[in-house]
Formats: sequence, structure tokens, C-alpha cells
Amino acid sequence: MTESPTPYVLDADTMTGGMRPIRQAVLALGSNLGERLNRLQSAVAALEDTPEVTIVAISSVYETAPVDALEGSGDFLNAVVLIDTTLTVHTLLDRALAIEEAFGRERSQKGEPRTLDVDLLVVGQRVCDDDQLKLPHPRAHERGFVLVPWLEIDPEGEIPGRGFVADLIGDVDTSGVSKREDLEIIL
Repeated sequence: MTESPTPYVLDADTMTGGMRPIRQAVLALGSNLGERLNRLQSAVAALEDTPEVTIVAISSVYETAPVDALEGSGDFLNAVVLIDTTLTVHTLLDRALAIEEAFGRERSQKGEPRTLDVDLLVVGQRVCDDDQLKLPHPRAHERGFVLVPWLEIDPEGEIPGRGFVADLIGDVDTSGVSKREDLEIIL
């Protein structure tokens, strides 16, 4: 987590002067339609431009076969982003959905190809289970395309209630997760 003289910052958007903790959050990015790398790069730029969000690390780019996707779906480019934020989990979710929408993400049927996918994996130790959001992400611990890039940038990463990423990765098939040495997301 980014060092700060105090673990709290003022919330300038409220009249009460309330304070919110800085939390580390992990987001997964993916695209399997169109200019995949440009979309991942643009998602990182949009996150970087988000008030109360500081990008701490970005993984390498990985190419993976689609999981739980419609037949004929193309391969994904994936990356994981580690951020520090004072945003509430629902505000962060709203931002992720707005970024997806800006790049033409459609949600007409489950498993369809995606111009851009921005998933919240964990936000601190926060657990949430409501109609809009489930934290930690309910399938993150099962997905090599999430765990491999996450482990790269956060060797001590942990999924609350599931365990450490370094331990979980041994339980999933990572054979289809290929690091693309020729591609890079630039901050």
C-alpha cells in the first residue's frame, strides 16, 4: 500500500469532512474484440484519471483462451492492476462499469465477447454480497488469467476467505496463460 503520513484522507466531496481509509484494490482487465491492447491501455488511462485512485502496479499483458465464453469467441488479452483508493466499493464499481461502457461493452448475453471487461477482484479486506457487487470476486480464485498476472505484481496478494494468490495458483490450470513479451501497457 502507498505510504501516507496518515492512513486516512479527507473526503473533500462531503460537507462533514468525513474521512475514509486508503484501501488497496485489485482489478482485472480483459478484451477479446477489436484493438485489444489499445482498450487495455485506455482502461488503465481512465483509471489513472479517476480522482481518489492511484495506480500502484500493472501486470504484464497475457493472452488466454476464453473461459465460459460463447463458441467462436476470440482469445483475450488480460492484465491486472493494483491501485490505492479512497473510493467506496460501489463508487469504484460505478467507475469500472462506466469505463466498460465507454468502450462499447454490451451485456446482452452471458459469455459473449467483450470489447472491455473491468472486474473488481478485491478491495482491501472488504466483503460485499449485494445485488450489484460481490467481493471478493466469486471466481477470481479459479481463474489462471487472473491469478498469474496478479501474482506477478503482488506476490503477497490475498483473496479474503480464500487464501493467498501464491497458494491458490497451484490449484488452477495455468497452461493456457501466455505472457506476451511483445506487448506492454504503459503508465
